[in-house]
Amino acid sequence: MLMESCLGGELWDILRDKQLRRFHHRFYIGCVVEALQYLHRKGIVYRDLKPRTCCWTPRATARSPTSASPSESALARRLGPSAAPEYVPPEVILNKGHDLTADFWSLGVLMFELLTGTPPFTASDPMKTYNIILKGIDAVDFPRRISRNAQNLRLGVGRGGVMEVSKHIWFEGFNWAGMNSKTLTPPILPKVSSAVDASNFDEYPADNEHPPDDVSGWDKDF
Repeated sequence: MLMESCLGGELWDILRDKQLRRFHHRFYIGCVVEALQYLHRKGIVYRDLKPRTCCWTPRATARSPTSASPSESALARRLGPSAAPEYVPPEVILNKGHDLTADFWSLGVLMFELLTGTPPFTASDPMKTYNIILKGIDAVDFPRRISRNAQNLRLGVGRGGVMEVSKHIWFEGFNWAGMNSKTLTPPILPKVSSAVDASNFDEYPADNEHPPDDVSGWDKDF
């Protein structure tokens, strides 16, 4: 699958390396909201939202799926659990079936992590994390630095879906029009020197192992 090159790096790196200020969070959550709105209009549930799957263009402008580009689409489907246990919604853990609201849960977890630096549900192994998730968000102790408006944000549970987020009081005064028209200055502009500059991403050692030849013959009738 050939996708757009988003050389601005991952939201994970911004969260890890930068000291985000309070008003920065709304920009990044707003970008993700726009990306989800784009997918949901097409009836696609993303199912793998987390800081490492939000990539950015050099200008970090709000366009979907560019500035908040889903960098992994293997779990997306039209209407499996996420690869990150901290972001899995309860209905997926319980195998009760899920819809677009699975993305709203992950968006809430992402918002919590941006505001605090850690997800609301975390443990030493995935099974313990799942058990904590099943206790629900009401069992989470919110740090004092999370405002009451942020705590009361209920994501996409009404008829308006994910667009209800943009009308919440937590976004009061946010320049949605400027973000969509790319005139709103991003809080952090990634430095990209060329069309092949990947310096905003972590470096990993080269994988020199070669997979064995597949001689099963599964494709003989192609």
